[in-house]
Amino acid sequence: MANGIIVINKPQGWTSMDVCAKLRGIFREKRVGHAGTLDPMATGVLPVFLGRATRAVEFASESEKEYLVGLKLGVITNTQDTTGEVLEERPVDVTADQLEAALEPFRGAIEQIPPMYSAIKINGKKLYELARKGREVERKPRPVTIHAITVEERLSADTFLLRVRCSKGTYMRTLCHDIGTVLGCGGTMCSLQRTMAAGFNLSQSVTLEQVQQAEAPLSLLLPVETYFSDRPAVSLPPAQERMVRNGMTLVRPDLTAGAYRVYGENQVFLALCEARDGKLFTVKSFFEPPEQTKK
Repeated sequence: MANGIIVINKPQGWTSMDVCAKLRGIFREKRVGHAGTLDPMATGVLPVFLGRATRAVEFASESEKEYLVGLKLGVITNTQDTTGEVLEERPVDVTADQLEAALEPFRGAIEQIPPMYSAIKINGKKLYELARKGREVERKPRPVTIHAITVEERLSADTFLLRVRCSKGTYMRTLCHDIGTVLGCGGTMCSLQRTMAAGFNLSQSVTLEQVQQAEAPLSLLLPVETYFSDRPAVSLPPAQERMVRNGMTLVRPDLTAGAYRVYGENQVFLALCEARDGKLFTVKSFFEPPEQTKK
């Protein structure tokens, strides 16, 4: 039984769901989910949760992310990246100082209008489905946060490599498009590598080829509690462990308010819990429930 997290260095050309489908076959585990979709043209960190660990996806998908983004100036496309149809080309004469000045308005809390080529639904229809039919609909701006944005390298006269750390839901394609708009020459995304997601980075990732060639793929899985490693750990005596396994609240006036990793006998990870008002409540359990007795 496969329970745990594997951090995949997603190859270009694969969707995030393609990766999940491949891992579902390798590990023979139906329960597979990922933390944060990557477009097919993107590469990099894709944390994938298997088995009981899928219960942690809701926490991981909310986390900050970091990207290396290729910004190509002077080009505007219908998808806001270089996979799309070129709508307009303009001359580029941008200095490093001018680019730096253009980045300033994008630092901190900003609003983005989601691109038409996205999976967001409006009136039950995915935007990219409408876009492929040549339709464009009004989209409301969405609040996102750019925690940091820096110019890593000038790759050519019109192409720059940016490092961006941002909140969930930030579109790098739209960021490139909007920066190009500020500069007056237009811009599009020409490459994308995610370097961090859900607290995991590239150094912790493996390729699909490494997973396929591994003699013991299960050994590549990280325990689900790895994701909650910044929370303090609490070990329970057997009686309290049984209570947690039965969904009961514990009386623990010794614990200060906050979230905890809770372990049972033999350091088996039981649950993410929250202490408040002298009690310990289960937020999400991760132990395998006992099999139902067949009648």
